[in-house]
Amino acid sequence: MTQKKSGAVLVVGGGIGGMQAALDLTESGFKVYLLEKSANIGGTMAQLDKTFPTNDCSMCIMSPKLVEVARNPNIELITHADLLNLEGEPGAFTATIARHTKRVDPEKCTGCGLCTQNCPLEVLSEYNEGETGRSAVYINYPQAVPSTYVIDKEDPPCAVACPVHLEVREYVGLIAEGRYQESLAVIRKKLPFPSVCGRICSHPCETMCLRGRKVDDPIAIASLKRFVADYEEASGKPIPVPVVREKREEKIAVIGAGPAGLTCANDLALKGYQVTVFEKLPVAGGMLAVGIPDYRLPRRVLNKEIEAIQALGVDIKTGVAFGTDLTFEDLKSQGYLAVFFAVGAHKNQILNIPGEDMEGVMPGVDFLRNLNLGTLEPLNGHVVVVGGGNVAIDAARSALRAGARSVEICYRRSRKEMPANEEEIEEAMAEGIAIRYLVSPVEVLGEGKRVTGIRMIKMRLSDPDASGRRRPIPVKGSEFVIQADFVIPAIGQRTDTALLESLGFKLTRRGLPRVDDLTLETNLPGVFAGGDLVTGPAMAIDAMAAGKRAAVSIDRYLRGEDLRAGRELEETFFPVEDVREGIEKEPRVAMPEVDVETRVRSFDEVQLGFTEEMAVQEAKRCLSCRRCLGCGICADVCEAEAIDYRIPPKVERVQVGAVILSPGFDEYNPLGKGEYGYGRYRNVVSS
Repeated sequence: MTQKKSGAVLVVGGGIGGMQAALDLTESGFKVYLLEKSANIGGTMAQLDKTFPTNDCSMCIMSPKLVEVARNPNIELITHADLLNLEGEPGAFTATIARHTKRVDPEKCTGCGLCTQNCPLEVLSEYNEGETGRSAVYINYPQAVPSTYVIDKEDPPCAVACPVHLEVREYVGLIAEGRYQESLAVIRKKLPFPSVCGRICSHPCETMCLRGRKVDDPIAIASLKRFVADYEEASGKPIPVPVVREKREEKIAVIGAGPAGLTCANDLALKGYQVTVFEKLPVAGGMLAVGIPDYRLPRRVLNKEIEAIQALGVDIKTGVAFGTDLTFEDLKSQGYLAVFFAVGAHKNQILNIPGEDMEGVMPGVDFLRNLNLGTLEPLNGHVVVVGGGNVAIDAARSALRAGARSVEICYRRSRKEMPANEEEIEEAMAEGIAIRYLVSPVEVLGEGKRVTGIRMIKMRLSDPDASGRRRPIPVKGSEFVIQADFVIPAIGQRTDTALLESLGFKLTRRGLPRVDDLTLETNLPGVFAGGDLVTGPAMAIDAMAAGKRAAVSIDRYLRGEDLRAGRELEETFFPVEDVREGIEKEPRVAMPEVDVETRVRSFDEVQLGFTEEMAVQEAKRCLSCRRCLGCGICADVCEAEAIDYRIPPKVERVQVGAVILSPGFDEYNPLGKGEYGYGRYRNVVSS
């Protein structure tokens, strides 16, 4: 259906150019929405009152314009907001706008300034280009339009980077104060696997840590998470079981007891639902249980946190293969009203070369599964692992512990492109595992049916491919042979496409279930899907985040609520980026480990964890780079009762006929300058 034409105009950018464009448009009879990212309009020109006296240039120009814009009935100001999406056609655009919460009600705020005077926190002022400070509740300048205050409560970069958005600053800060149980409680509000993630998480939070990016080394966030979980275990106390206040009769099935499925089950059980998890493997945990070796994640650690989920009333049934032992029709007949499908990606990618079916060739996922289930026969001789990801590293280090005389990894790109975690690569090399770069397998060699070696060819790197890494190209005439007793291909995992098709899922071109990015709905009514099944092989914390999202969707589905309302901003965060001056450099606390000679002789855990002294010392390195601390002092002193931390952000859609991007828009254009700034839409212009 053709959208109705609109006579309104959206002007993006509230600087002097945007304001003048808005005024000119209203003179021509148009309704104008003036969108500005900051809390007040004025832009760069408003900042010039620091350079020019108020009675000189900038405010002589600005003040009349500000007043004129504020009083114009045909201009609607949308400040402290971002343009998330723009779609449609000339004359009929739909602009999706995120209004970030100001936490100060403009209808009640009198502008008295008591909140600012009493705020105990000082951060760098963007308005003054970081040259001065301001409080966490502020107004940019006295003549600002709108004239209400804003509370700056953005998340720290570490929390933004975390797929489940843990309150990192809070739990690290509590460790620094010696309040370990409270720290663990903060973590468990969002994450049922603190001990597991403290050991195996890829910790994107640390990559974004401001201390690491702008001072010295990032905070050891994952290791601190492990510390509080280990501290609780050492105390002998069981994991506390939350009280579920609302018991519901609805039954929900979760297919797959991996990190996505178990996290979803945990969150749904906390909401009072009856949840049953069905797992094909003989153990719960998915790849956490059968894909990660004990030296990284001891089984007792995983099992303890799974048992805590079961204590909520979650029933886990293992040894049940979906599609054969159980079907969607069976679940429906048994009274299950919703399903979360999270069977993971457990099938190996094949090398697709001659000799791959010989005895002694063990695909990486199968090798690790047999190892963890206790069905792997002892190794001997030389082992060649093909691949450069974490599975390849785990397989190589495990082969060494399983009896191999020597192990080497062959990877077709360079060290720079290797996708495995850097620390895992370093650990493997420290244990004597050799890594050959820029080589690729051509043929598995053998005598009879038994492997004796693998023929390789040298590679060179060309232009980047779709993954962003440089594409490897064979070097003619460079083939050579590596003698090997075992070959472990570990080049990736995939989903069981045949199973998905037989169950009726609509699939993407990659053979993955087609789901709604926000709600995780599939084409099957009442069936949601997530985790590696949907994304392809990813990190455990990403799967856990999918499980949490699915739990929200299933809860809404069963309550008959809108699955999307208010969730558009779930993944939209705008972190702080400033760091105060004068921070002294302090080295990151090193994780104690078992020495190399000892650790390669067993599957005992390599990393020993922080002592209490180490944990407190490391936690005190945190810069606490969040803005508002939520202390409530400003709300207590506000006589107008205008402050409310609970005021939520919201997303709205505005119908307009044309869009004008004013100067400076490209600095924060989330849509991409190339896509929207250069005429994809004829009525999108620059002022």
